[in-house]
Amino acid sequence: MATPDKVDAVEEITEKFRNSNAAVVTAYTGLSVAQLKELRRSLGDNAQYRVVKNTLTKIAAKEAGVNELDEHLIGSTAVAFVTGDPVTAAKGLRDFAKDNPALVIKGGVLDGKALSADEIKKLADLESREVLLAKLAGGMKASMAKAAATFQAPLTKMVRTADALRSKVEQGGAGE
Repeated sequence: MATPDKVDAVEEITEKFRNSNAAVVTAYTGLSVAQLKELRRSLGDNAQYRVVKNTLTKIAAKEAGVNELDEHLIGSTAVAFVTGDPVTAAKGLRDFAKDNPALVIKGGVLDGKALSADEIKKLADLESREVLLAKLAGGMKASMAKAAATFQAPLTKMVRTADALRSKVEQGGAGE
């Protein structure tokens, strides 16, 4: 029989899964309370890092429709529930793990797709969403300028031809 505390915990974790666009499962054995606090601070407002019970998390994940995490929910487990840019959270976890080898990224899920630990590390190597959008906008601006120049060339030629014809007509008309 489930206790009210466990039911509440499952409901809370289920909501976190539903409200997150990504979740990263980690092992944290060997990290001190101070290090966990530092990790939470390093993730900022972008993600919430929570130590979880595996059985309750499996139930919550299934209720939220996230079925890809069961294999990672073994041993000491904590989950980073990402509500902001997943690249920023992945970078924060990767960088913290470099300095604190006791933090092990097990895997995760991004927009409903399972991610391995290696894929999360590759995600961390991407540039932030803002940088990628800026590059896209710059590329589109350059493409539009190139297209405008391409369209402008025939129009310029047509205007010059029309001006030349008008000039000939005016010269021919003046000679009569």
